Amino acid sequence: MEHPKTVGERSQLAIIVALDRAGYPVFVSLGENTRYDLVIDEGTRLARVQCKTGRLRGGAVRFKACSSYAHHPNPKILKRDYINEIEYFGVYCADTGGVYLIPIEEVQPRWECALRVAPARNGQRSKVRLAANYEIAKVEIRATAGPGGRPGAGGSSA
Repeated sequence: MEHPKTVGERSQLAIIVALDRAGYPVFVSLGENTRYDLVIDEGTRLARVQCKTGRLRGGAVRFKACSSYAHHPNPKILKRDYINEIEYFGVYCADTGGVYLIPIEEVQPRWECALRVAPARNGQRSKVRLAANYEIAKVEIRATAGPGGRPGAGGSSA
């Protein structure tokens, strides 16, 4: 199983590529201590983007719209939302290849968010977020053989 940080970094890379393709100048935040990962220039304002990894489950791309601190020893809070700290969620789903840009005001920011890629089995159409309405690009990230002939193989032994 891949380390969650590796998965998150791959998602962030895909989101940066998609935003660039969509014509947004992208600025990357340094360090781990900001509540957003990227800043995009929308022409009239700068907007903060929190990158998330989406997973295809039950006909929808699902992602957590809050941070969890349950894995920390003695957390003071278990969940923390992004209200007033970001303008968008940028979501990459490897299963669909889609990158989605979702305004925070269009999600329930304290829970999980779902973007439908297939019609709901119960026929529901109202209050359904369609993934196609938020998709800004398709991005494929795949490994190629490194110098040692294996994907990701290193080429230096200093």
